[in-house]
Amino acid sequence: MMKKSKKAALLSALFMGLGQISNKRIVKGILFAAIEVYVLIIGIPYFMFSFWGLTTLGETPQYFVNGMAYGDHSIRLLMNGILAIIILIVFIGIYVANIIDAYKTARAMEEGKYSYKKKKFLDKIDGAFPKIVLAPAVIACLFLVAFPLICSFAIAFTNYSSPYHIPPKTLINWVGFDNFKDLFTMDMWRGTFIPVVIWTVIWGVVCTGLTYSCGLFLAIITNSKLIKFKKLWRSILVLPMAMPGFISLLIFRLAFNGMGPINKLLTNMGFEKVSWLTDPTIAKVVLIAVNLWLSCAGTMVFMSGILASISPDLYEAASVDGATETQKFRKITLPLVLYSTAPILVMNLAGSFSNFGVIYLLTDGGPANPNYQYAGSTDILLSWVYKMTMNVNQYSMAASISILIFIFIAIVAIFNLKRTRSFKEEDMIG
Repeated sequence: MMKKSKKAALLSALFMGLGQISNKRIVKGILFAAIEVYVLIIGIPYFMFSFWGLTTLGETPQYFVNGMAYGDHSIRLLMNGILAIIILIVFIGIYVANIIDAYKTARAMEEGKYSYKKKKFLDKIDGAFPKIVLAPAVIACLFLVAFPLICSFAIAFTNYSSPYHIPPKTLINWVGFDNFKDLFTMDMWRGTFIPVVIWTVIWGVVCTGLTYSCGLFLAIITNSKLIKFKKLWRSILVLPMAMPGFISLLIFRLAFNGMGPINKLLTNMGFEKVSWLTDPTIAKVVLIAVNLWLSCAGTMVFMSGILASISPDLYEAASVDGATETQKFRKITLPLVLYSTAPILVMNLAGSFSNFGVIYLLTDGGPANPNYQYAGSTDILLSWVYKMTMNVNQYSMAASISILIFIFIAIVAIFNLKRTRSFKEEDMIG
């Protein structure tokens, strides 16, 4: 004879809620059954239409009859199909949970561990409190985070771009990995992609390294016993943090303009004007310098807190052994600071690769480069993606580059975090 637990699981597998009803958990069984009935009556036609739209991306371009628009909208069909997949995954999760719940309840009954005493409503709520709290967060992640990301990912495998494939006037099609191939094989894309990637890496590494080293240097100086009026110097150094970054960048843009106050001062002193923002090399140097000015203060404050936590006994012991100030820095300060800040350093490095605001507000990716496709001489990958999306409607190629950015940053972050002693120590403690 079949055990009660297996029977309940089989009934719930045949139709949601039957196992719960056989276990005399009527209310829960009815709720599960209602979900399946709803899906069978309304969900099946919805899923069939959604999956048709996702696979075909439409069959009839837009046309008008008596001023009314008809036809398929490829992007709406794509988004609707992806949404249907997410809903289907949620339903499958509920379906599996329904089987597991029926089996566990029946198994508890067989072992005599199940209490038939009815629980009060508040007791039930208290028992399900973790699930109740987590459910809104999970739903929000699915529909507000996962859904847009999956849609962007899917667009990379279509030909959604101007001028010939812009819905609803025209339909788009699935093109597989053609966009990724074009980035590396077509001259018009490869000639832009590779130089922009190189500049993006230089931008990320140099900005992170300079900000970190300069912040550490200023923190050491302002914490030195030889420095007087420490609070005054710290207050002056953190002034950049008091002003919103975008305002500072706009001021710098005006200051470094060809007719700006900096060039005017140079001409008054007898020097020639400098092409601060119109020469590609000088513009890149200006970007790095301005980014350092904006970021250094925050790093200095953070480093100051870490330096204050280092025990003075270490330095006193080193002095007794005859260590110089340079040796103290190399053997005590730097290792301890790196140990504490390595994870943040890695995250700052990953963030620098997508530091869009400084470039957009200061140079807007300029100066123009005739050899680049939709990009300027100082554009990094993210600002290039922004231009292709907002200015020229090259959505599929922009999505492809976004995926490559994500993969690159993820690899850099994971590789560096695995090599970080901070996380190795946490694993040892665990």
